Amino acid sequence: MSFSEISARMRKQHEATTAEVPAYDIEESYRVRARMVGVLLRDARQHARRSLEECARLLSIDPSQMEGWEYGEGVPSLPQLELLATYLDVPVSQFWSGTTLSDEGEQHTPTQREYLALRDRMVGALLRQAREDMGMTQEALAERSGLSAVQLDAYEFGDSPVPMHVLTVLAGGVNKNLSYFLETSGAIGGLLALRESYRQFAQMPPELRTFVANPLNAGFIEIARMFSEMPADKLRKVGEAFLDITM
Repeated sequence: MSFSEISARMRKQHEATTAEVPAYDIEESYRVRARMVGVLLRDARQHARRSLEECARLLSIDPSQMEGWEYGEGVPSLPQLELLATYLDVPVSQFWSGTTLSDEGEQHTPTQREYLALRDRMVGALLRQAREDMGMTQEALAERSGLSAVQLDAYEFGDSPVPMHVLTVLAGGVNKNLSYFLETSGAIGGLLALRESYRQFAQMPPELRTFVANPLNAGFIEIARMFSEMPADKLRKVGEAFLDITM
């Protein structure tokens, strides 16, 4: 049974409860709702390209139980759905929404051949630019990194992907850190930046996280941002003005 068919059935049952018809079948309602959760769960899992086994391992359950949930044979608890939402990168409300991800026209972030080829060329171009900015020849960087000039040339022109351990050495050779080569635009870059921001946010003291997360404090945060960008001489004058007020 498709999601649209299940939704239609739910609407029909709801209409039946509001009209003068026989008593509402609560057991059938539970079965239909379980199937709806299952359809949304399977949709989110497939959209995230996760296997039944991976999701079952996350929850320490048997894959057959996970599969049963997807077919409406049982329903996970809210805490279990919260873990799955985190793992599948969807809001937990997705599991009681009325729309599948495929219906919304969402597409999984492209990480196929075209993306990888483009990123290899971008990494190579950044490496070449950094080397040239230092006035260093390919031969000199190749020798410093224990590579052949031919291999380095292939890396710089994106003809060959740079293995991570090799990129670490090359980055040091041109006095750059690895963040210099990171994707900073597009869907993947935005997601990586968001996750890095969240990691830094999570490392703040609890009381500071609470303050920042409160929308009512947005004005104070904006003032702090303005102060952080203010030239030292103007910041000094502001400090002196505060002193005048409090004295």
